[in-house]
Amino acid sequence: MKTLMAYLAGLLFGLGLAIGGMTDPARVLGFLDLFGNWDPTLAFVMGGAVITTFIGYRWVLRQPHPLFAAGFQLPTRRDLDARLLGGATLFGVGWGLSGYCPGPAVASLAGVTLPLLVLLVAMVVGWWLARQLPASSSRASSSLHRS
Repeated sequence: MKTLMAYLAGLLFGLGLAIGGMTDPARVLGFLDLFGNWDPTLAFVMGGAVITTFIGYRWVLRQPHPLFAAGFQLPTRRDLDARLLGGATLFGVGWGLSGYCPGPAVASLAGVTLPLLVLLVAMVVGWWLARQLPASSSRASSSLHRS
């Protein structure tokens, strides 16, 4: 049941990206074009996501436990390290150059193009390289289980 719920959540996320127009890299690049033909669509999609998350987290975390798990898995780290800052920088540069972030890139697989394929290969190589780098010794548990 847990796998089915994860699949449905991913499907809903991808559908939301597609309906919001975020699978079109021209919209994202248009958002970054502040002094040209600026497209505010991304700001509205992001705003809707922030509002939904703000309300949803408060409601969900009042529950004693998730429907299909013993406890909530929440991040506990609050520090900034080179891996996080480097990854965030690479993410931003890749997003700005291609117009895709990982969610819309995967949601766009049905209409694969050469730029999309290059991005997906670079993304997989980046994930592999990140796993090869040694983890920070200050890293505690990556999640907190609340029951």
